[in-house]
This record gives sequence, structure tokens and C-alpha cells, in this order.
Amino acid sequence: MTDEPRNDEPSDNKRVLLVDDDPEIIESLRYALETKGYTVLVARDGNQGLAMAERESPNLIILDMMMPKRSGFLVLEKLRRTQRDPMRVIMITANEGSRHKAYAEMLGVDEYLRKPFAMDRLIAAVERLLGQSAGE
Repeated sequence: MTDEPRNDEPSDNKRVLLVDDDPEIIESLRYALETKGYTVLVARDGNQGLAMAERESPNLIILDMMMPKRSGFLVLEKLRRTQRDPMRVIMITANEGSRHKAYAEMLGVDEYLRKPFAMDRLIAAVERLLGQSAGE
């Protein structure tokens, strides 16, 4: 079977795909998540994020709303249409609009965080959604 994990990748539920175009956000989130034991995959635009989500089947996606090439909304819409089992998604955004939040919730995001957010709030959401403690 070609979908078996490689020896250097954990086979448990600790694979997080981070889709954001801001290098500072990517590095700070990657550091925080890796410190907690997560394997972090990074995509720097919406098209790359969509391709990686379909290819890598991460346990959770942290998805920025506003990105080049394909917005977080368009990524999420496509994933919801094509995935039989919906992936867990945390959407992050600097946008203040309540319509955007309502639309994200309609698309089934599990968590919606407005930037700037406390890192411990994001980590708590990741741990809650993946149903694990840092030691597991």
C-alpha cells in the first residue's frame, strides 16, 4: 500500500498543515506546534495548500483566509466538495467582518481565530480538535 507512513513520519494524529503566506506567522506557529510534538507541513499559498491537503491528508489544517492564488475560503470550499471525511480546520484571519466568520462556519470550520490571537489559544484549539494531550 502506498499510503503507509514513512519511517520518519509519525503515524498518529499529530500532522498539521499550516497554510499561510506570512513568513513570520508560519515560523512562529511552526515553532509553537513542533514544541508540542506536532509534525508541521507548510504551504505558502492557497493552491499549494489545497494540493498538500489532498496529497498528505493531514489531521488538521490551519488555514489563513486571505492568501495569494487561492483564498482560504476557496481552499475550504474545494476540500468540502471533494473530501468524503471532512478535515479539521482552524481558520485564521485579520479580517474583522462578521459575514466572513458566518460563511466560514457555514463551510464547517472547527475554529475561527482573529489575528492577533494568543498562541496558547491556538494550541488549546489544536489539542482539543485532535483529542490529545501534549504527551500522547
